[in-house]
Amino acid sequence: MADTPESAQPSFGALVRVSAEVGALSFGGPAGQIALMHGEFVEKRGWIEEAEFLHALNLCHLLPGPEAQQLATYLGWRLHGWRGGLVSGLLFVLPGAFVILALSILYVHAAGLGWFAALFLGIKAAVLAVVVQALVRIAGRTLDTAFKRVLAGVAFVALFLFAVPFPVVVLGAGALGMVIAGRRPEWLRAHAADGDPAGPVPRIGATVRTVAIGIAIWAAPLALVLVTLGNQHVLWRIGLFFSQLAVVTFGGAYAVLAYMAQQAVQSMHWLSAGEMADGLGLAETTPGPLIMVTQFVGFLAGTRAAAPFSPLVGGIAAAALTTWVTFVPCFLWIFALAPWMERLRRAKRLAGGLAAVTAAVVGVIANLALWFAVHVIFTRSVRVNAGPIAIDMPLAASFDWRAALIAVVAAVLLFRFRLAVWKVLPIAALAGVALGQAA
Repeated sequence: MADTPESAQPSFGALVRVSAEVGALSFGGPAGQIALMHGEFVEKRGWIEEAEFLHALNLCHLLPGPEAQQLATYLGWRLHGWRGGLVSGLLFVLPGAFVILALSILYVHAAGLGWFAALFLGIKAAVLAVVVQALVRIAGRTLDTAFKRVLAGVAFVALFLFAVPFPVVVLGAGALGMVIAGRRPEWLRAHAADGDPAGPVPRIGATVRTVAIGIAIWAAPLALVLVTLGNQHVLWRIGLFFSQLAVVTFGGAYAVLAYMAQQAVQSMHWLSAGEMADGLGLAETTPGPLIMVTQFVGFLAGTRAAAPFSPLVGGIAAAALTTWVTFVPCFLWIFALAPWMERLRRAKRLAGGLAAVTAAVVGVIANLALWFAVHVIFTRSVRVNAGPIAIDMPLAASFDWRAALIAVVAAVLLFRFRLAVWKVLPIAALAGVALGQAA
């Protein structure tokens, strides 16, 4: 509880002002963003009780999508209903969305310049260190039982060696966790709330109505694309792909990035592996959820298959559609499930499924780190297939010592000196420019 709360029930205008501040300052990934919201809503103003904030955060961890954005939506919903949720959630996303769009346009128009390529040499190398840091941090927090460590290892092998689809890994881990929670709960150390839920039972009819409206809003732009441009246009493929991604993004942005990157690079051919790393670097330096990198991917795809639009218009349309289908589901989950929060917190099998998914996510992020290493430190790789095994093998002759050196320096700054990511990335970018002309 705050020492000097402003009001137990803020005005709608006050909520808008604070939500705008949070959205503009939400750098540093979900941990920093959640801490910022805790400081503003709980400690400074006393609008939300500490226990309720933590309960809401637990609910957001259960849902697909960026948990920080969903938490912002929930806090707005809790204070001013659906309009408060819309305002708080939108203001968390929009500042970063506009910045990423502007940077994406700059990226496309400056990509042929030597200094620009050198700048992103450093950013890509630093992103590799950032992903490794995320892997170490999440593994240390998550893998507290032998079963979870085995599950993480199995997830990594399934993705890296056998190219098992990411949704299969995540959903399989969740199903296994729900079974284990009922038979060997100590293997997962999953925690569900005890006791009977307080308050009235939510109405199922209201929930169904909310879901139906949410799905209709979510699907409306896709339906428009299908009717006007057909199912072969890149906008349809972009909307469909990121809509599917939105329902399996458990475990945070890093968990889904490897799947998204591999699909967008290797299957869709929307961008290169280096460009994917560039996009992640841009997303790391802007406010809002890290999954905003999807907008960068959509923009590049739209500019390269823009007909009947110009490249710029096609890119903006693709970026807008990507952002829509990525974030509208977040509002749907919150508006439909927030009234059920107390009961969801007490679902032990659901808690077990989430714990298993979180463990598998460690293996997913390990796969992402290795994928980035292959495509950042080496400039060329070859696909090797041996029966069911399919991996990208880097070519030793393509080793880029500059990228390797910058990655090591970035890792030292992150791990040894504990600098924030937003400080490390500019340093790495300058190092890239300095080394850009080196042989």
